[in-house]
Amino acid sequence: MRDPRFWQEDGILATAMTPLSLLWRAGGCVRTMKTTPRHPGCPVFCVGNFTVGGAGKTPTALALFDLLTALGRTPHFVSRGYGGSIRGPHRVDPASDRADQVGDEPLLLAARGPTWVSRERFLGAEMARAAGADVIILDDGLQNPSLIKDCSFAVIDSQYGIGNGRVIPAGPMREPLDSGLEKVRAIILIGDETPDFITNLHASVPVVRARIETENGADFTHQRVLAFAGIGRPAKFYESLHQCGAMIAETQDFSDHHPFSTQELSDLRTRAQTLGARLVTTQKDLMRLPSENLSGISSLNIRLVFDAPDQLNQIVKTVLADG
Repeated sequence: MRDPRFWQEDGILATAMTPLSLLWRAGGCVRTMKTTPRHPGCPVFCVGNFTVGGAGKTPTALALFDLLTALGRTPHFVSRGYGGSIRGPHRVDPASDRADQVGDEPLLLAARGPTWVSRERFLGAEMARAAGADVIILDDGLQNPSLIKDCSFAVIDSQYGIGNGRVIPAGPMREPLDSGLEKVRAIILIGDETPDFITNLHASVPVVRARIETENGADFTHQRVLAFAGIGRPAKFYESLHQCGAMIAETQDFSDHHPFSTQELSDLRTRAQTLGARLVTTQKDLMRLPSENLSGISSLNIRLVFDAPDQLNQIVKTVLADG
């Protein structure tokens, strides 16, 4: 799904759809009222966001995993497994599981550490705890009421911000900003820009600045590439390639979490050959490609780097000490 353009503007269409937003909010309230939240018995760190679409949650979760591991902890990831058929709880095996079974993000997480997919997040957390986890990293669960969180981070793309600030379908917000802010320990702001809502933010909500860096960008410097992506905001991927010095001959966008077919990949190879270009995609898209069709396709690998690492470290250490 691509964000509608009016989600960035507080115009007539957004205003007209606001009554439907009330229905969305009512559904969330009913869900919360019918759910009894539970705690797995170890600290739970949630990495989520206020809006739909890509903000940088996966690289944030990976960075948090590395930090917790460095602190001597044994973290496990728990994810809903969006796009996968397995309801779980199921421990992801990156060697045998496919994206259509467990989702692309869990496969990416599982390449770093133990990962569980579970529609019922608490059951996934329970299984992780039983398997030796002493801390849970909940991927994209800020609005999920079933699991009690010890610390929640809201990840924000500094260029996109929160769009027009309205709730779905009038805007990109999953919930009103005020209620979202009440849930989070800090905001992780990725990128160099400063959205208006950050400027007006209450001082009690710390903002942790971070940026995306490439790990293998030199592989694409001065290389002619055909870049393709099926993610929420592909322009960010293309911009990263451009900053690496890649010569982008053409880009092709697909829907978010798109399941690539053999024919589509064949067409991409043919087009790349015509252009005299290499095929390059994102790490997340690479997870969804059939294993027999990976030949000749590279990924641009990224990591999250914090401007002030001690700021995040202190928050995490405080939560662990309290837990």
